Amino acid sequence: MLNVSDLNVYYGESHILRNVDLNVPQGEMVCLIGRNGVGKTTLLKTIMGLLPPRTGKLRFLGQEINSLATDRRARSGIGYVPQGREIIPRVTVKENLLLGLEALPKGRRNKSNIPSEILNLFPMLKEMLHRMGGDLSGGQQQQLAIARALMGRPKLLILDEPTEGIQPSIILEIEAAVKQIIAETGISVLLVEQHLHFVRQADRYYAMQKGGIVASGSTHELSQAVIQEFLAV
Repeated sequence: MLNVSDLNVYYGESHILRNVDLNVPQGEMVCLIGRNGVGKTTLLKTIMGLLPPRTGKLRFLGQEINSLATDRRARSGIGYVPQGREIIPRVTVKENLLLGLEALPKGRRNKSNIPSEILNLFPMLKEMLHRMGGDLSGGQQQQLAIARALMGRPKLLILDEPTEGIQPSIILEIEAAVKQIIAETGISVLLVEQHLHFVRQADRYYAMQKGGIVASGSTHELSQAVIQEFLAV
């Protein structure tokens, strides 16, 4: 699905990502873990085309995407929910959701209604379609941001710290929704996360330190030593 190989990214002359290799297989959830400031968000932004790699290859569905602009990557099937959610506060929940249709070809943008399968994933959105996005709680905004990304029918969903600053009950709802999305649609998920319970829902993990991948494996084999070193618990 997604293959990142020998990726090096700089901010000016500061070397941020160092020889990063990462794979996200079809229909799996892959979790990227590591302390703050090690390059996780930089990697996600590079995958989305928001930052240019100096060297290395990005391949999605077998095609190299290094030269594709961000909007082309979205239209090729990569959905992105950035850290901080970035919903639009002064438009309604429904209008926020409809913005997700921009990732689809014009002929497939049905703006008359929101698909029931998306509202069923996040039932609270049904009751709030006409409320302003800025009136929602942090957890509700996160659900809205994920639902908006799903409106574009992505093949790969990228989530950056989806549980940050969210109450535990909403975290469990988001976990369940993400697992349901994978089970029902077969899409892949690349997740940056610090919440251990959510990390363990993934199929495999990659641990980052100082801009490089330093450990990886099945989350079923995630040792206490790795948890202590790479997760802020």
